[in-house]
Amino acid sequence: MAGNADEFAGYVHALGRMRLRYRRSLLLYRTVTFGRGPGAVAMPSMEEIVSRPQFTVRRVTPELEHDFTVLLTAALLETGATPVARPVSAERVAVALARDDVHAYLASTEGQPVGYAVLIRSPLSFMSEASCLSIDQIFVVPEARRSGAARALLSVAATYADRLGADQIACSVPAQVRDANRFFVRLGFSPDVVRRVTTTSALRRKLTTGEEPHPALDRLLQRRRSLRAQATRAAELIRH
Repeated sequence: MAGNADEFAGYVHALGRMRLRYRRSLLLYRTVTFGRGPGAVAMPSMEEIVSRPQFTVRRVTPELEHDFTVLLTAALLETGATPVARPVSAERVAVALARDDVHAYLASTEGQPVGYAVLIRSPLSFMSEASCLSIDQIFVVPEARRSGAARALLSVAATYADRLGADQIACSVPAQVRDANRFFVRLGFSPDVVRRVTTTSALRRKLTTGEEPHPALDRLLQRRRSLRAQATRAAELIRH
């Protein structure tokens, strides 16, 4: 476990260096002159480049797996994961990327990785005859968002889907992340199903103990508690 934590910390450190290099790549140095005539003073200055950066998207090969793992770690940290709960290791990443149905792509600008997408070939449902490409994960570091990185990754996903002959492209988007949902809606993605997750042990406990929720009963009990509280407050007002 300590080894996983050390490896996780190493990826976090690498992510910090990666972000610093990306920030520097967005700075433009120039000379600004203050004043006029003989008393004018020239001083160096820097400003952010306003043009949109160009992104290069490549499939994650063994030599790119480290950069991919760094960004994967960043995505887990953003969702609140801890090293103990969600350890990231180079071995696990290598095994996952070796699957025939998995393709991962890395987006970079000026040689600095800023995002990734993981694509999985799978049918939309067992009854569907149409082939489908699923975007299992897509992530862009905060510093590179709204600059075209996600669109570059999705463009590669569309090209890959065409090559597979996939008629549909699906994407898993966390319901609570509004910006991501708006982004995919603008690109024509519509909601299909709500995917709920539980642990095997929790499901077995609910099934065997009968602890599954009863919405109608819960509403009735809540109504009774509310009426009881109102009656108590009315009685106190009468006594006073």
